[in-house]
Amino acid sequence: MRGSHRAAGLLTLLEALVLLGFTVFYVYEMVTGATDDLTRAATSGALILIFGIALLALARGWARAADWPRTPTMLWNALLLPVAWSLHESGRTPVALAVAAVAVASIVAALSAPGRRDEPDPDGDVVS
Repeated sequence: MRGSHRAAGLLTLLEALVLLGFTVFYVYEMVTGATDDLTRAATSGALILIFGIALLALARGWARAADWPRTPTMLWNALLLPVAWSLHESGRTPVALAVAAVAVASIVAALSAPGRRDEPDPDGDVVS
């Protein structure tokens, strides 16, 4: 596996684990009764769980050196940039910087990962 595939996979795995952690947090809130709105907490937890599982699938694709995870990885991380800005605007600048850094690093890793067209053919020529 190439380094850029590994980096993209590890960053995507990190994002998936964070989302799964948020899912556990929502379940904890529901079980302990710490939430005022059970429906909102259940819906948020379920949606975050779905995205966490999708990110695990992307990380698995990166681990297998596939090129299909490139576009969904870039899309997901492009959508995280406004989230980072919103966090900054709400006074959570350290969290915003972390989210933005991971998003930008993931985009760069995904763009750096060679696709099928960038790999040399058996004769050593680059296929275009």
